[in-house]
Amino acid sequence: MTDEVHARPASALAPPERVSHIAMVSGEEGAAADRTHLAVLCRRFGVAEPPVGANHFFQDFGDFRMKWERHAEFCTYTFFRRGPFSDPFAEPAIACAPADWLEALPGSRLVAINAAFMKGQSSVPAPDEVGIWFEPEFLAGSQPADGLAEVWTDFRIHQDGFGHVLVRDRGLRPRQAGRLAQRLLEIETYRMMALLALPLAREAGPRVTAVEQALADITESLARIQSLADEQSLLVRLATLAAELERFVAANGYRFDAAQAYFGLVERRIVELRERRTEGVQTIGEFMERRLVPAMRTCKAVAERQEAAADRLARALTLLRTRVEIGVEAQSRDLLQSMDRRARQQLRLQQTVEGLSAAAISYYVVGLVAHAINGMASFGVHIDPEFGTAIAIRS
Repeated sequence: MTDEVHARPASALAPPERVSHIAMVSGEEGAAADRTHLAVLCRRFGVAEPPVGANHFFQDFGDFRMKWERHAEFCTYTFFRRGPFSDPFAEPAIACAPADWLEALPGSRLVAINAAFMKGQSSVPAPDEVGIWFEPEFLAGSQPADGLAEVWTDFRIHQDGFGHVLVRDRGLRPRQAGRLAQRLLEIETYRMMALLALPLAREAGPRVTAVEQALADITESLARIQSLADEQSLLVRLATLAAELERFVAANGYRFDAAQAYFGLVERRIVELRERRTEGVQTIGEFMERRLVPAMRTCKAVAERQEAAADRLARALTLLRTRVEIGVEAQSRDLLQSMDRRARQQLRLQQTVEGLSAAAISYYVVGLVAHAINGMASFGVHIDPEFGTAIAIRS
């Protein structure tokens, strides 16, 4: 745990120096493939390979140095090439790496940046003349590290397929320069990772709107339910709607959460730049405020709408379930009342049958007694039949 606190240190820079940075999205399961590919490069140059399970690695390959970092769902390769140059972007540091190895990098390339660090006394054009390397209408720049450096960029992809960043060192120590480079590269990397959620937000927005409208119609229909068939129909519609909502919430929920996390990192890195304004150009922080913040608000709004729709759907299901339960309880009550009535009827019928049975048995017994009395006359015993029958009935 102590080592993890000090992991991924910034590499020291001593301008003039060129830096190339690429970020490859290889997914959460792509770490092994990334390490394997990195080991191929190390073996080609005869240098030590990254340790098993490593998440960061730095190595000097002779003509260039390279820093590799593995993150949750992407990895970065940063190439450093020290030495003077006339054109900051003509021969980037990444040109020293084998082309076939670069083409075979695992994953999809998301970020590609060429940065150049120049000495303060170097002949650098004024901000209004930097257009020879950047597009003036998109130019952004500032004086980070409390004025110890000057930075220019336009956040555009140029003809070489890379974004361009130009830095003039006006008194940075090597570690300070390294940290500045790391922050600038991380800002662009995390910005692009955050923006992965924007296409999903644009796609999900109309779908959430459709769900909200369907849910409003279903909720209104709850007040017009008249039969069990109506309840079953609404229940089917709600279940279908819930399945659809759950499907695209599961598909983009992680991406929206990750976007907010990456956006927080961008904001933090901008604060750490400690920018001072360069007259005539927008700062990096202002650029992010105008371009990135609205996109992140869109993603956040769609995510919140999804959650709100899910909550409303759950309430509608609860309301319908409560209504069904009330109906079932009413049916159960009626059934119990009907069973109670039938039980009372059966009791009265049983009592009637028992009374009739007793009367029938009594009649049969009295008849036997009457026959016995009549038969006794044959033996000389004379009993009044009516009296004997009365005695038998009384008994």
